[in-house]
Amino acid sequence: MCGDENEIRYALRQVLCSHIKREQLWITSKLKLQPTSCFGPQGGPGSDTEWAQTLGKALIVSFERWWSNVKALLFQKPGHASIATIPEPSVTQGDILLKVRMVGFCGSDLNSFRGLNPLVSYPRIPGHEVSATVVQSDGGDESLAVGVDVALCPYTSCGKCASCRRGRPNACQFNQTLGVQRDGALTEFIVMPREKLYPAELTLKELCLVEPLTVGFHAVARGRVTADDTVAILGCGGVGLGAVAASSAWGARTICIDVDDKKLELARLAGGTHTINSLREPLHDRLVEMTEGCGPDVMIEAIGSPATFRAAVEEVSFTGRVVYIGYAKEPVSYETRLFVQKELDVLGSRNAQPEDFRAVIGLLEARKFPVDQAVSLVIPLEEAPNALRSWSENPSRFKKILVSLD
Repeated sequence: MCGDENEIRYALRQVLCSHIKREQLWITSKLKLQPTSCFGPQGGPGSDTEWAQTLGKALIVSFERWWSNVKALLFQKPGHASIATIPEPSVTQGDILLKVRMVGFCGSDLNSFRGLNPLVSYPRIPGHEVSATVVQSDGGDESLAVGVDVALCPYTSCGKCASCRRGRPNACQFNQTLGVQRDGALTEFIVMPREKLYPAELTLKELCLVEPLTVGFHAVARGRVTADDTVAILGCGGVGLGAVAASSAWGARTICIDVDDKKLELARLAGGTHTINSLREPLHDRLVEMTEGCGPDVMIEAIGSPATFRAAVEEVSFTGRVVYIGYAKEPVSYETRLFVQKELDVLGSRNAQPEDFRAVIGLLEARKFPVDQAVSLVIPLEEAPNALRSWSENPSRFKKILVSLD
């Protein structure tokens, strides 16, 4: 009987050890334990006393899984943000549980806070520029093992609409973006499908910049940019900066246009060849001068104003390409003669494709983007409501705000 009891005890300890190894990151994050405190020298519980203590901790974690809540940033209504408590997410088959480490604010979050995003209903948890760590996985993919850091794609796709059937799910008719049409990632834990995750050996800051940079990369891909092109980019905010980096990476001569000298300086660091401050310099004259009278081969609009929508068509070369990323906030009147006379390719660009995520990760892994200069502030979750209010009152004061949830 004694032998049977020992065998049973040994088997139970092995099962527990396997469970604790899988849950180690969750335990350390939730119970503030050191990883070595759960394990003996060989990676499993040591004495019977240590084993019993570890079992108790594991049971606590299991109960926390069922009963605990997590913190989140919540927009209750336009102009009102606070830290709220929400239920912990549940994991279904094929999904990955993530500990959110850091989230970036973008212009759409600011518009949602201000009540200017027509796609947002309230209350809403914002956040779609995310760095996170895998804390629970079914083990089906070693690249997404527990402890792996990831960026994520925040979009959904139905698989049935015209865009999805054409292999362009980034423009899915029924897309729901995290933090916009559905609750986002500014909470301690989220659940995501594995196909939306991109593991990378990047810092938390770098992982947060992956998604916003992909939007600019996708616009450059839509514009079929090559090393023979001169590309002019209207707007050097977060999205425009991605277009600058992509155009430069493709070897194109890249002209950066903005009204903010600090943004133009950052655009130079991201690979811009020339800059134009259109508040001080005549845009048309400078572009004519830089292109020997032809105009840029590609114009990428990343602002969303009627004036820049028109400028893109007016300034681009004959048989050139115009790519629109921004949304104009009001109807735009065009001289439509230019569309035909110049025989233009006028293209929209929405979100990003998997190849854009991989390209951005490659750029960041090669340390070819000015990450530290692009981020103006890193704050804890508790300070996020005040930071949003400050940003809303003085938008030009900030480049990129990142919220740390560690």
